[in-house]
Amino acid sequence: MRTNFMIIALLAASAFVLTACPAPENTNTAASPAASPEAAAESSKETMNETSATETDIVDGAIASKDHTTLVAAVKAAELVETLKGEGPFTVFAPTNAAFSKLPDGTVDSLLKPENKDQLEGILTYHVVTGNLDSAAVAKAIEEGNGKALLKTVQGGDLTASKEGDSVIITDAKGGKAKVTAVDLKQKNGVIHVIDTVLMPSN
Repeated sequence: MRTNFMIIALLAASAFVLTACPAPENTNTAASPAASPEAAAESSKETMNETSATETDIVDGAIASKDHTTLVAAVKAAELVETLKGEGPFTVFAPTNAAFSKLPDGTVDSLLKPENKDQLEGILTYHVVTGNLDSAAVAKAIEEGNGKALLKTVQGGDLTASKEGDSVIITDAKGGKAKVTAVDLKQKNGVIHVIDTVLMPSN
């Protein structure tokens, strides 16, 4: 497997053929209060690591985390559940509930509506990279890229990985920055890295 982020997702279209699954009956995420980034990261590490990497897929790993209920609702609304349960491997930068709460008021509720499914799908697949890229691969890619590593997402847009101090930062197409708060949450079809901000594609 290639170990840097210069990944061209040539099979993205076929890998992400949507398989229909029912939208969540209740898309109200207010019942799951947003934790602080530090608490969410620690909780994610605990719950996702409790579900063995060889036993759960990326969707099940996210479902196991109480700090990713909004992400799970979004994945269901975008009908990406079966795709992300596929063989992969996938690398997912998973925003916490706290990350989604940073968006302008009403944004999440709007994205979860059936008429906005295509937009939601684009945002979610912008958080996914083909391949199984652990933190060591990320660090190596940044080093080999003289401080920056380009990430080609399944959505088709680019992300940029870099370091600020000891932290890995992911920058989106609009200049928004997300801090990686937990790494190497390994699942049987890939790996999850937790981030504290929702990444946005250019369109």
